[in-house]
Amino acid sequence: MQAKDGILYQLLSPILGSDRTDRLFRVLTVHPDLVSDPGPHVSRAVVAQALNMLLFEDLIRRVPSAEKYVQYCLDHKRTIMHDHGAVRTVAMEGMGSLPAGQEAITRILRPLGYRLNGVYPLERLRMTGRSHAQTDYPEDIAQFFISELHPERFSHGFQQAVRRVTATSVDPITPEAAALLKALEATGSLSLEEAQSLLPVLVSAFDRQHAEPALADYQALLAESSEMAWISTEGNAFNHATDRVSDVDALAAELKALHMPIKETVETSQSGRVRQTALNATRIQRSFRTADGTSISREVPGSFYEFITRLRMPAKNGRSPLDLSFDSGNAQAIFKMTANTRS
Repeated sequence: MQAKDGILYQLLSPILGSDRTDRLFRVLTVHPDLVSDPGPHVSRAVVAQALNMLLFEDLIRRVPSAEKYVQYCLDHKRTIMHDHGAVRTVAMEGMGSLPAGQEAITRILRPLGYRLNGVYPLERLRMTGRSHAQTDYPEDIAQFFISELHPERFSHGFQQAVRRVTATSVDPITPEAAALLKALEATGSLSLEEAQSLLPVLVSAFDRQHAEPALADYQALLAESSEMAWISTEGNAFNHATDRVSDVDALAAELKALHMPIKETVETSQSGRVRQTALNATRIQRSFRTADGTSISREVPGSFYEFITRLRMPAKNGRSPLDLSFDSGNAQAIFKMTANTRS
């Protein structure tokens, strides 16, 4: 079956258009079951794959170096295995109508078949990371790495700045979308029309839900946490997307030779089975409110693109699953990609 005959393509093309959808199918590795599923019902796994493809597309449109890498892969007949996307959240109640912390995202992931796959203390950052894997196709559908920042571990002034920044947050999940998520969780599938109406709402949850921050608040946050400063401008947007490659060291050397803005080092997990590096975060312009009520623009870090190599676990009961874990040390090093050293 051609991709265009499958329900996944029918789900994406009205949202992205045929050209962008065709390009995604050329560059992304998608499990054959998900490509060829004829419908008419859209399974939770297909919805999960569609959401990941939409968020991947969103990230490469926002990160020029990621777009350049995708085009490089297309030009060289390579495909990308989207391993995971990362989202940052704030573990604090009272952020307008937005749920606190990871629940803003996990309430979306649970109906799509995602389950908690690991918890990672990020003590240097005063954050906690959690990975969530799709249970139907854990090695084939991208994971989500959701981090929560803990404001109570910072100064009182910092906490007040967080409250001021996030107080205007709105909940992007409409009552209609919430009802569809509930139905998807109960039955495991939706109609094509239901899934098409749900997906844009789900994508909108991966964005900034609060108003532009005050410059003074941004500077107060930046003084104690580059991560919270990033959240103040970017919210719950994909912080990065990730290509799972066979040899991250070889790829890093290749991209350095092409003068792409790649991180100098490759991070290695304690197990030795997970190795990661990344392209530098793009620099973007964001608006801030000043004390006199006017708006001012500043250059800040945006999102970036990552690469990861995962080896298989030691064989047990005849199985050798891919190591889908993360590593706190690796993660904290990768978080430095969005440290703002220019404001």
